[in-house]
Amino acid sequence: MAFAPTAFTLSCHSSSPARRVEAVSGRITPDGDGLRLRWRIDGAQELVVPAFAGKGRADNLWQTTCFELFIGHDGREGYSEFNLSPSERWAAYDFTARRVGMCERPMPHEPTCTMRVGESMAIFDACVPLAGLPEWPWLCGVSAVIEERDGQRSYWALEHFGAAPDFHDPACFTLALAAPQRP
Repeated sequence: MAFAPTAFTLSCHSSSPARRVEAVSGRITPDGDGLRLRWRIDGAQELVVPAFAGKGRADNLWQTTCFELFIGHDGREGYSEFNLSPSERWAAYDFTARRVGMCERPMPHEPTCTMRVGESMAIFDACVPLAGLPEWPWLCGVSAVIEERDGQRSYWALEHFGAAPDFHDPACFTLALAAPQRP
């Protein structure tokens, strides 16, 4: 599988400003039989990193630092959501429409999640198995919930619409990824 690595830059929703986090950016790249996602958090001095919990599905990961990928399709209401945590817990859901018809999405094996935290920057990497992802082409929403030590949560996405953050808004799915070219 081959497609060009795709960079992204997220913006913080104005209703929930970050205290110390300055920027969240990253890239999506092919990785063998997986899709690698990397988020870089600049200004991570006060970042809350969920404690290691071991691999496994878990709900409500977004209640602390969590990284998310939404995959939709142009002209269709349904979409998939992937929540990836530094704790190594993860979740995958399918929806028939915006926040409607949620069910667990089957995965052939668990995504891998790793986090490295430095003095002022953190890197979160995840690799999601391609066989667990929807059919191509994709309109993606990439997002992050960032919690800082004082309990402040900021909500980062490619685009924001509305007075409150809503990563499920299909208007936020602005990153187009075409089907990869097979060698």
